[in-house]
Amino acid sequence: MSISTCPSRDRDDISVLDDGDRALIEATQAGLPLVADPWAAVGAAIGMSGEEVLARFQRLRLTGVVRRIAVVPNHYRLGYLANGMTVWDVDDQRIDELGRQLADWPGVSHCYRRPRRLPDWPYNLFVMLHGHHRDEVEAQAERLREWLGDACRDHRILYSSRILKKTGLRLATAKGASPCSE
Repeated sequence: MSISTCPSRDRDDISVLDDGDRALIEATQAGLPLVADPWAAVGAAIGMSGEEVLARFQRLRLTGVVRRIAVVPNHYRLGYLANGMTVWDVDDQRIDELGRQLADWPGVSHCYRRPRRLPDWPYNLFVMLHGHHRDEVEAQAERLREWLGDACRDHRILYSSRILKKTGLRLATAKGASPCSE
């Protein structure tokens, strides 16, 4: 398990960063340390106080450079071997309301809207479910289906077939390289 910063997909202009911001991002590219006070630990490594580290991250978040700071669990190491992205065809008028509510369900790690790609792909709400076995994920999906009722026209479960590397904010290291990846 690590803690990482996620760049904003809406912002790729990192010219707003000063030397302290760059040092902070470089120090946390592999994640925050898993200690009682990660802000102080990062600050000690780059010559800042923990309060300054936290304030800088808050400013970077408010300006859109960093989208969030989050725990990134390795579900497989935790025993969750069945990871299913459930895709739902729900009423566009209710998707925001439904998404907010589903994001709080136990077992849901991600919940977001995606555009439909008609006529082949009618799904607009994506909800990631985790279970120790597929039957657990399928039972969770069935509970979501029952809860959604008439707001849902169809759904599918797409199971993970491999682990994708998750990374946080990265600064460009070569001229012309992308300033960050996720």
